[in-house]
Formats: sequence, C-alpha cells, structure tokens
Amino acid sequence: MSTPSSREAWTPQRRQQQGDALGPDRCRFRELVAALGSGERSGRALSRAEAGEALDLLLDGRCSDAQAGAFLIAHRLRRPEPQELAGLLDGYRQRGPRLSATPRRVLSFGVPFDGRSRSAPLLPLVALLLVTAGVGVVLHGGGPMPVKYGFTTAEAMAALGLDRRGLPWAEVNRRFAAEGLALLHQPTHFPAAERLVPLREQIGKRPPIATLELLWSCHDGPHLQVSGFVHAPTERLARLALAATGQDELLLVKGLEGGVELPTNRVAIASHRRGGDSERLILRARDHGLGAPEVPLESVVQWQGQALDALAASGPLAAGLIWNGGFLLWRAGISESLQAGLTRAERLLEDGAVEQRRRQLAGELALTAGDTPPAGHRPDPAGC
Repeated sequence: MSTPSSREAWTPQRRQQQGDALGPDRCRFRELVAALGSGERSGRALSRAEAGEALDLLLDGRCSDAQAGAFLIAHRLRRPEPQELAGLLDGYRQRGPRLSATPRRVLSFGVPFDGRSRSAPLLPLVALLLVTAGVGVVLHGGGPMPVKYGFTTAEAMAALGLDRRGLPWAEVNRRFAAEGLALLHQPTHFPAAERLVPLREQIGKRPPIATLELLWSCHDGPHLQVSGFVHAPTERLARLALAATGQDELLLVKGLEGGVELPTNRVAIASHRRGGDSERLILRARDHGLGAPEVPLESVVQWQGQALDALAASGPLAAGLIWNGGFLLWRAGISESLQAGLTRAERLLEDGAVEQRRRQLAGELALTAGDTPPAGHRPDPAGC
C-alpha cells in the first residue's frame, strides 16, 4: 500500500489551517472571488443564488476590505451576467427599505448615484411635473459619491426646497401615500449599502453595484422602471435581469450622463418593454419645436434659478422639461400620444400648477420641520 508523500499530506493540512484562520464567511467569499477572477479558462460566472450570497456578505461586512475590493473589480472586469444582476437585485429587495404600494400609476427612476457634473439635471423638475399630473414618483440616490462626485438628485431636490434626506422611512412612506413623491436617500435609509461607498472610492471605478442602482426600486407594488444607460450591452443586461425578477415594465433611456433625460439637441433613443413586447423609440425634440442646446451645469445657485424659471415655462431648461415631462406622461399611459403629453406638460407649467405644487410640498415639509417659509421664498442652496 502506497503512502502519500509529505507534500501531498501537508498541502490539505495547510489549506485547512488557512481556512480556520479566515473563518467560514471569508473562506466562502474567497471562493466567490476566485470564481470571478480566475480568467477565461478556469473562471466562471456566479449563479443567481451565489450573487445574492456575495451581496449579503458584502453588506454585512463579513468579508475583508481586500476581498470586497477584489470582488468588485473582478466583477467589473468580467462584466456581470443577467442572472448575477438578478441575484444582486434579489438582495437589495430583501435587505433594502420598502415603499408601500399606492393606487397611483408609479414611475421609479434609476439614475447614477454619483450625480451630474456636465449637464444641468432635469429629473427633479420632471418629477414635480409628474406628481402634479397625479403620477407617483420614486427617486433613489445618495450623497456625493465616487467616481464623479457630481450634483446629486437629493441635492437638487434640496435646492428646490424639498430636502427629504433626513426623513425617517415611516415618514417617507406616509408622504408617498399622501403626496405621491418619495426619495430614498441611501445614507439615511439603507446604511448597509452605504458602507460600500468607501470601497468604491478606493477602487476608483464604478462596480456592478452602480448598474444595480440603476435598476433597483424600493417600491413594492407595480411600477414602470425608468432607467438610464450609456452602452448597448447594459441595455440587454437590464432587460434580461429585470425580466428574471418579475419586473414587468422597463423604460430604458439613453440619457444625459447615463441618466433618464432625453436630449433636446440630438436624436433621443429609448426602449420600452411591457410584458414580452419591446418597442424601440427614436425621437427628435426639434420635430416638436423643442430643439434646444444642452445646458451646462456651472453651479448650484445658477441651476436653482434656471430650475425655478423652468417651472414657470421659461429659461433654458424649459424646453427640456416639456420634452421629458410630455414623453413620460405618454409612456406612463397618462396621455394618449407624445403630442398630447407635450401639450399637457406645457399647460401644467404655463398655468403655474407645477410651481404651485412645489410650493405646497415645500411648505408642508417646512411645517414638519417647524419652520414655515415666507411666500415666494426661494430655498437656500447653501446646504448643497
């Protein structure tokens, strides 16, 4: 009977000792990192369950920072597959806060959490227009975040007098039921996900978690998910991943800086999937008299003034607000055609209904904080 060599006997023993030193969670995470990072010949994609397991270990801090960074970079270089992204979505839906369903038609928006740095954002204004039209709107975001450290959705809302970053989640739910507007602020409402931000800063690249943020919604009920994308592979990935999780409706927009806003100075591209049917949309603002140059983002104070002007149907952001608001009223089924949506959006702005709604929401928020703003008050952007 042959006996194993000392090397053959020693290697498993050392592996066992290393595994004991790492602990079961880090040992398991090492296996998941190895699966992603072993190259074309020996590496492999994760299953949906494995991706969800990896996310749990990340969010709980049950892996080392070195392992977490290795995982995020390996997953970025390898590019996630649909079942992996579906597993990450499962994890966020199970771990993140949940917004109660509403009888309203709901649109949930997925935009890059690291904000805007070049073009003036329209989404907060579009959200106000949609809410004024009776649509429920769900926004997600965080604080200044790598890699862009741009002007965030939460900061833009604050500049409009609608700072909801510090609201308890129960109050977010209550206001959504009453007003139809909700903002999930990650540092306040999903601290487990926020713990990944320092890791993202250290690796200096957007990991697949950034793609997850474009597709995840905290809304429990049926909704139209509106997500931005830049590259064609992301479009396919988003469609397949969300279909696997049972999300029935998805509107993908090749928007400004990866967001959801249709450009006014060039051809706009979007796709709308409902059930098993997908519709490709090629649109031109100039065909509807709304062609306009892209508005640069220069400062919060300048944007604030432009935004308040746009709510009165004037200034450089007005055309983009009508174009995007009308488009979404159409795709949400509130208006029967694009032209009908554009007409309704313009009328809501010109009649002052959207600005009146903004003041009402800002006033109610101020009352909650114990400070009523004077009539005509323009919110102080200094906190942005």
